[in-house]
Amino acid sequence: MATKKGNYAFIDNQNLNLGVQKLGWKMDWKRFRQYLADTYGVTKAYMFIGHMPEHEDMYLKMHELGYLVVLKPTFDMTRMPKPELPREEKPDEKAEEKKVVKGNVDAELVLWAVKEMKNYDKALVVSGDGDFYCLVEYLAKEKKLLHLLAPNGQYSNLYNSYEEYIERIDKQRKILAYKHFIKKKKKSASS
Repeated sequence: MATKKGNYAFIDNQNLNLGVQKLGWKMDWKRFRQYLADTYGVTKAYMFIGHMPEHEDMYLKMHELGYLVVLKPTFDMTRMPKPELPREEKPDEKAEEKKVVKGNVDAELVLWAVKEMKNYDKALVVSGDGDFYCLVEYLAKEKKLLHLLAPNGQYSNLYNSYEEYIERIDKQRKILAYKHFIKKKKKSASS
C-alpha cells in the first residue's frame, strides 16, 4: 500500500510578488502558506528568492511562516559593462541610474522540483513565467503536476495547452491579500 506523501509547492517569489503587485495588492504570506496547505494539501512549500543581505529578516520570517527558503545569489546589473552607444544615442550623463539587481531562480526551482519528485505526490508550480514550460510539460507527462498557480491572467502563452492545470491566484485576492490594520487611539476620559 502506497503511503501518501503530500504535495509540494515550488514558488517563484519574484514572479508571484510582481504579479500581484501589478494588480495593486500585496500577498499575506502567512495566509498564503495556510491556503496552500488547506486547498492543495501542500506539506512543503519551497520559496525561491534572489538573496540580498539587507533582507535577511524577511527570509527568516518566511521560514518561520513555514516556507523552505532557497536563496540564489544576486548580482548588480548596473555594474555590468555597457555597450558603447553612438554619441547621439547616449542617455543624459546626469540622469540618475536606478540600481537593477538580478537573481534568476529558474534553474534552482526546476532542479529542486525534479530532485524532490520521489518525495511528493504532486507539485504546484507557482509562477506564470514561460521559463518553467519544460518543467510543467515534464511534470504533466509524469502525472506529477497538480496545478500551475499563475499570479494573474498575464501568464505565458506557452501554457495554453495546459489550461486545465492553471489556477489564478488573483481570483483569491479577498482571502490572500495583506490587510494593513491601523489601531485607533482610544479616547481618554478627559477628551
